[in-house]
Amino acid sequence: MEFAIVVLIVLFVLSYGGAINTKKLYEDNKKLFALLKESDYDFLVKARYGAEVDPNQLFEKRIKQFMIAVVIIVAILLFNFSWINLIIGAIIIIVVYKNQYSSLKGYYKKHLTEIDQTLPYYLKSIEILAQHYTIPVAISRSIETAPDMFKDGLREMIKKIDEGDSSIDPYIEFAEQYPVRDSLRMMRLLYRLSIGAQENKQEQLLVFSKSVSSLQNKAREQKYQKRLDKMEKKTLAMLMVTGGGTMLVLFIAMMMMMMDM
Repeated sequence: MEFAIVVLIVLFVLSYGGAINTKKLYEDNKKLFALLKESDYDFLVKARYGAEVDPNQLFEKRIKQFMIAVVIIVAILLFNFSWINLIIGAIIIIVVYKNQYSSLKGYYKKHLTEIDQTLPYYLKSIEILAQHYTIPVAISRSIETAPDMFKDGLREMIKKIDEGDSSIDPYIEFAEQYPVRDSLRMMRLLYRLSIGAQENKQEQLLVFSKSVSSLQNKAREQKYQKRLDKMEKKTLAMLMVTGGGTMLVLFIAMMMMMMDM
């Protein structure tokens, strides 16, 4: 433990003094480290922090912590190797690396209902704008008022469309980048609406509107079900406490009666 502390202090001094350039080390091996990134990492960061935090910068900090942990564990093993230390060290390294991701995943699961609700309400604004504009223009005009977590993805989508990509790819890539409830299906509908004939626009908008309304209803049902489940758990806990307390009182009363006899 003392040696680990010394190694940590030396690493900090070298890094602070510029002898070890962790940023350059990360940049030089960026593609290699990218292989370690989970497929849904960027989405989870945006779901947690919106546009305020760059997923790449957060991942860079995570990798730096990971590298420091690896160096410390390797240094300890070089001076005091044992299979137990190796197993413990490997566990520590995995925990250090996965800690940030686990925290993001935990936030996503806890706020899953709220996150899933963002898409249908955003698509409702697209539906309103689509009454007067083409789909790409409607999306472009909606970006400033869109949920923070979607803004970067929407800008990328519009950029590709403006560059001449008239295929479904920009829409599919957005859905894959933000895998909230029914995102893939709704992006396919949005693309079909964008390539539909102008004379059939109202009919296509009606179909799109029904799909958005259905998605909103699902989101509401999920929200109410979550509240109901929470109330049921609280009620069950209260019944268990009340029942346990009643049984305890009866048990004490019976013991006192037996002692009096």
